[in-house]
Amino acid sequence: MSLNKINIALLLGDPSGIGPELVSKLLSEDITNKANIVIIGERKILENGNEISGNKHNINYVDEFDKIDFEKSNKFFLDITRGKNHDYKLSECSKESGESVLSALNIALELAKEKKIHAINFGPFNKTSLKLGGNRYSDELHLMAEKLNVKNFFCEFNVIDNFWTARVTSHIPIREVPNNIKKEKIIEPIKLINEAMKLNGIKKPRVAVQALNPHAEFGTEEKDEIIPAIEEVKKLGINADGPLPCDTSFITAYKNGNHDCIVGMYHDALQSGLKAFGFDRGVTVQGGLPVPITTPAHGTAFDIAGKNIANLEPTLNSFKIALTMAENKNRL
Repeated sequence: MSLNKINIALLLGDPSGIGPELVSKLLSEDITNKANIVIIGERKILENGNEISGNKHNINYVDEFDKIDFEKSNKFFLDITRGKNHDYKLSECSKESGESVLSALNIALELAKEKKIHAINFGPFNKTSLKLGGNRYSDELHLMAEKLNVKNFFCEFNVIDNFWTARVTSHIPIREVPNNIKKEKIIEPIKLINEAMKLNGIKKPRVAVQALNPHAEFGTEEKDEIIPAIEEVKKLGINADGPLPCDTSFITAYKNGNHDCIVGMYHDALQSGLKAFGFDRGVTVQGGLPVPITTPAHGTAFDIAGKNIANLEPTLNSFKIALTMAENKNRL
């Protein structure tokens, strides 16, 4: 009987990258038996991943979600091939790859809206292929937020070893960052990461907040915006600390274990530290969405696609986070 388990949609990722072989490996891990798994994609893509990984799975194939019976099994493949059976070339961006990914993602998001799916875990997408395939959004997070009718604040979380990061600004020029460092904009990711970490099992997250300026003193943003934001969230019961100078923040917060997560003011102040400490273990969590959505933080790795040497650890960690968050959300 599998009816009391969380339903997780598992997407294969870009068919020309390492996603299908990683999903094939993931399906052989015991942890996948703790959930009801619905792999969504084209059957041939998973079969190609199985050939690369050398794995075989006892999976039930269906062409409609309503044909799934979790009393009989906890692993089903929702086949969206519909006679297409396209042969995707490894290590190449293509319109067809992007269309395949978008088709599977849209089905998963619709199932999530209908509350038939409680979390989504996906193999790495390729932004170029997505754009060729018709994606008009700047990234997959904004696509997901639009499809799920999200009106609240949302942002991307990056995670290594269960240490989480969020940022006030993301993909904007450095010259535009100071104008966006405002108290209200700083409070939003602090509140969001605090709630997300609670869903991931941390009852009282210790939230570090980075400074903007060198040594947290060569400028006015710390005094005018960042410190007032920290004081405001403390009044809400959030255990926030800072501002920490960027150049030592990851040593203080992550390496020395003084905090569970960190909120930074701009992209590279966070990503440089995060990738230096654990680029090969990273997970991305799409924060602020109504269902947990996770993926390994690395890309499609065209240079090693098909060689069966891709590291499973980030994919495995991303699945664990999706499962934990969905289980805890279900208990609320």
